[in-house]
Amino acid sequence: MYTVRHWATRHARSLEILYQLTARIFHACDPIWAGIGIARLERPFAVVESWTKGILFDCRMCGRCHLSVTGMTCVMNCPKTIRNGPCGGVRANGHCEVKPEMACVWVEAWKGAQRMRHGQEIRVPLAPRDHAIEGTSAWLRLSAENIDRQQTAKRRSDVGAS
Repeated sequence: MYTVRHWATRHARSLEILYQLTARIFHACDPIWAGIGIARLERPFAVVESWTKGILFDCRMCGRCHLSVTGMTCVMNCPKTIRNGPCGGVRANGHCEVKPEMACVWVEAWKGAQRMRHGQEIRVPLAPRDHAIEGTSAWLRLSAENIDRQQTAKRRSDVGAS
């Protein structure tokens, strides 16, 4: 997994493009997901997402994926699970103070982000980890949030037209 995780970081720009394309296709299907029911789809989506992102990114399924911001590096691989930047214990060689044989996840994330078109987004602090959504599909959550935003906007425009 470690080798594939480093490959993903080194190819962050290509994976960013693939992510954006996949996201567009996935969100085009939002009406389908809504029609079937988000709750019904949760388990199968989480299984597929866990398998796919696990192989490519050594994903920890935190439920709120930030790969597209963190240089295609799952920052939850940090032994201290630090969600916003290195802890300050990074060794001079860029390795982790807890696991000296491992490169610091955040050092890798910064390297990956610099390769990405929207790499500056890594500077924006991430929201705290929500343990209640661990193990759930981040992909499906994004669709559900997108559907909610669209419905809210439609309700507001309907009220404004009245």
